[in-house]
Amino acid sequence: MRGFHQGRRCPASSSVRMKGRYAMTWMEAYPAHRQPDMEQIGRYIASPCWQQLLAWLEDTFHISPRIEYSRCSMQGGWNVKYKKGSRAVCTLYPEEGYFICMVSVGAKEAPEAELALNGCTAYVRQLYQDTAPFNGGRWMMIEVRDGDVLEDVKELIGIRMRKKRSV
Repeated sequence: MRGFHQGRRCPASSSVRMKGRYAMTWMEAYPAHRQPDMEQIGRYIASPCWQQLLAWLEDTFHISPRIEYSRCSMQGGWNVKYKKGSRAVCTLYPEEGYFICMVSVGAKEAPEAELALNGCTAYVRQLYQDTAPFNGGRWMMIEVRDGDVLEDVKELIGIRMRKKRSV
């Protein structure tokens, strides 16, 4: 039985995407001295899930993206951050054909998130189990490749943001 989504898929992109159209990695295409804009990031990712998440974040939380460069060894390069005040909402990392969404599930959100996981994809449930707690939370790096995982990401972000408002 599925929870809050029923086999949702991101609709096909209206643009034609050529397989392997980028001969370079993200960091090679956009090194530290060459900041991409949101349009270039979207073209590189070439997934309708990308635009759906951006629209949802902006409409739901009234926040705008910030493009930042990270030298982090785990997922370096240009990324897109969303913050509400000083609170991190999520960080998005471009990949060719998909993107990674980092969502932190803190100790306060964990009980609600663990209940919500029953309605999540097997992939996200397993990722949660495999992500060790760090500094009081689980920093989940979720590969968003389809609409089901996109819905899981939105649910986890929603839980994260609701906890802040209810405190």
